[in-house]
Amino acid sequence: MYDTGGRIMPQDKEVEEAVLGALMLEKDAYTTVCDILKPECFYEPRNQRIYEAIQSLGASQKPIDMLTVVEQLRLNGTLAEVGGPVVISELTSRVASGAHVEFHARIVAQKYLARELISFAAGIEGKAFDESNDVDDLLQEAEGRLFEISQRNVKKDVTQVDPVISDAIKQIQAAANRESGLSGLESGYHDLDNLTSGWQNSDLIIIAARPAMGKTAFVLSMAKNMAVNYNIPVAIFSLEMSNLQLINRLISNVCEIESSLIKSGKLSRLQWDQLMTRIKHLYGAPLFIDDTPSLSIFELRTKARRLVREHNVKFIIIDYLQLMNASGMHFGSREQEVSMISRSLKQLAKELNIPIVALSQLNRSVESRQSGDGGSKRPQLSDLRESGAIEQDADIVCFIHRPEYYTKSDVDAEGHDIRGLAEFIVAKHRSGSVDTIKMRFKGRLARFENWSENDFDPDAAPVTVESSFNTGSFGQTPTGTFTASPTPLSGGTADFLSGPSDAPAPF
Repeated sequence: MYDTGGRIMPQDKEVEEAVLGALMLEKDAYTTVCDILKPECFYEPRNQRIYEAIQSLGASQKPIDMLTVVEQLRLNGTLAEVGGPVVISELTSRVASGAHVEFHARIVAQKYLARELISFAAGIEGKAFDESNDVDDLLQEAEGRLFEISQRNVKKDVTQVDPVISDAIKQIQAAANRESGLSGLESGYHDLDNLTSGWQNSDLIIIAARPAMGKTAFVLSMAKNMAVNYNIPVAIFSLEMSNLQLINRLISNVCEIESSLIKSGKLSRLQWDQLMTRIKHLYGAPLFIDDTPSLSIFELRTKARRLVREHNVKFIIIDYLQLMNASGMHFGSREQEVSMISRSLKQLAKELNIPIVALSQLNRSVESRQSGDGGSKRPQLSDLRESGAIEQDADIVCFIHRPEYYTKSDVDAEGHDIRGLAEFIVAKHRSGSVDTIKMRFKGRLARFENWSENDFDPDAAPVTVESSFNTGSFGQTPTGTFTASPTPLSGGTADFLSGPSDAPAPF
């Protein structure tokens, strides 16, 4: 009854009795408060037993009045505990009508929520004083427990259809006025954008594949398209790779230089200049990377809200879902935990009103299927790993399949050239049709492109380029350019970072 400071816990006995009396007087009062109250919302144990009886009657579609409640209490074996029929009759005599039952019910619910928060805070305080507890684990537990309390008590009111229709008309008009004709965010992949009309707000998109299919390469290529080409703020939560590894792959993607050369630094003179020229496009791009390992869903919610509020982020990528956890909450199995994570991601997408892309692994059943199994190694919804809730919660489920990886050949069974072919399979689309989209995968650059694009990019290999290394006789020509040399520079000899006394870098 008292908290640690000797203060009485939040309660209002009179309001609780007024609610119970109104429920037994008014015919439809229970339907008004059934979504607001549950038995534990009442502070008095006696009132809890009475409401349990009322709840049982309401669930059975039986009349709720003084006589039926007394009978239900007798069936539950709790009539003597509450004080007998006399107490029930007294409750009905204390209220004139149930006109304000909803308002009174919300007061009872608020008192219960206040007690829950006091109990939660007291428990965390006691554990914080115990120095044997790890503070990081305690923070995870506190965030998980607070999330549970908020989810149990937060309810959203219904909305009349008129303002929603107005919003829909505005969205259609905005799409019509766009040059692209898309209602969502452009991914840079034209066939995919035509199928989805762009990534839609509040959608959860799952992109799944077996290892080495190019999941990270795809989302990095898409993030580059969106952030660099369309100036859309994008956030990447990488649980698998460090931010430096991601940036190295992004540099390889943008500068069109093999990642192995990026790592070793053994670039030709032309490649150094190509790196310096093209990397400038990445500076100032609205791309935000978080490489926190073993990120919890609660940390993600906090960071995502901050990114949307402070940087107006419009698109979130998570690499990948199975590496996330729900620390601070207890589950019977890993499948239940993954189900909770996928459900929370969908809730977060709706709350922030932005698309969220989560990568996912597939189970090994793809590898075990034989070539004649009606689709061979092509993935399907049942291959999603660890939880069936992923396909249930997602608005769009996509798979990446590269036939070349499995056939170990340049052609398929029909003799078609499949070099670099990547099939982007949209297997579930809640708001549209499903289809398979062809894309081109360039493994040496870890890059996905539109299938219709020409392999040759005239900007990728210029004949002569203005060089920042033309000092002296280092391949210099009279016109101030240099000719390409096949001899690579050894790592570290091309120091293009400015020193303390050097002039600032040109980018």
